Amino acid sequence: MAIQTDFLTYRLTIGLSTMEGRGFYYPSDTVIGPNKRLYVLNRSLEGVDRGIRVTMCDLDSEYYGTFGSYGEDEGQFVWLTGGTVDAQGHIYVTDEYLHRVSAFDASGTFLTRWGSHGRGADELDGPSGIACDGQGGLFVADTHNHRIQKFTTGGEPLLSFGTEGSGEGQFNLPWGLAMGPNGDVYVADWGNDRIQRFTPDGAFVASYGEPGRGDGQLTRPASVAVDLEGYMYIADWGNERVQVLGPDGGFVQNLRGEATLSEWAVNFLNINQEEGAARARANLEPEIEFLDPDDPYEVSSHIEKYFWSPMSVKLDDEGQLYVTESNRHRIQIYGRTA
Repeated sequence: MAIQTDFLTYRLTIGLSTMEGRGFYYPSDTVIGPNKRLYVLNRSLEGVDRGIRVTMCDLDSEYYGTFGSYGEDEGQFVWLTGGTVDAQGHIYVTDEYLHRVSAFDASGTFLTRWGSHGRGADELDGPSGIACDGQGGLFVADTHNHRIQKFTTGGEPLLSFGTEGSGEGQFNLPWGLAMGPNGDVYVADWGNDRIQRFTPDGAFVASYGEPGRGDGQLTRPASVAVDLEGYMYIADWGNERVQVLGPDGGFVQNLRGEATLSEWAVNFLNINQEEGAARARANLEPEIEFLDPDDPYEVSSHIEKYFWSPMSVKLDDEGQLYVTESNRHRIQIYGRTA
């Protein structure tokens, strides 16, 4: 697989595997909020109550606390999925299990929630990706209804588009979504192995990608981000990588992952010296006879620096790319090559 290295360059890693407090536990998404504060959604494991929370930190690994916990009451979650921020700095998160959207202020104080299970115009079935259009509208990937819905920030339905299928404008379990620079909506059409693009009112514009493992091909894409120039950054979840496509869909670069130790991990290993010594002796890139060396999952699960379950990609206002990888409880950050 040819890997270009002339577009994005690795910068740093944030994260540490913990079920409570400072750190992440199977994170599903990252919201870049006011003053570049990061809100990391910790999904935990199915059936595991501990670890479910939103961690607040920043690019310098400063830790600002957590909010939320397991449950069905106000401000609680069962299965956190996606998040976004509006112009007022309010944070919105989807809950795939509870079929609802919850809103918080920038400090993590609960504001409101809305959504109920069903197929109606104001109902949801396993919502995942969510994005704000900057004008008071929230687009939500209504995953198991195979459609995209648009709501006001208070939950009033405004628009719905898409049906189940593989044709233009149809979806098979849409997951992540993002707003383009001109207001177009980009959708990671998970089950159809492609990215679809729509106008703000839901009219089909274009489709990018096809099933496969080659350059420009996708396997179960989970998330998409789009920069001001129209470049697309895709969490190619099934291929354990991030792909960059140009505004016309042409292949630009594959990222496989280059993680180094985070500041939190360094601190942990300095305090826990026996674990630090064991790690220092370890071969982190062993020569392994893989059963299937072409299987990206098998390779990623054995090589620590690689992405393992990249579920989300987000861009900050400087064009830096944040890749949230669930199985290694961390975020890898990349920037445009100078």
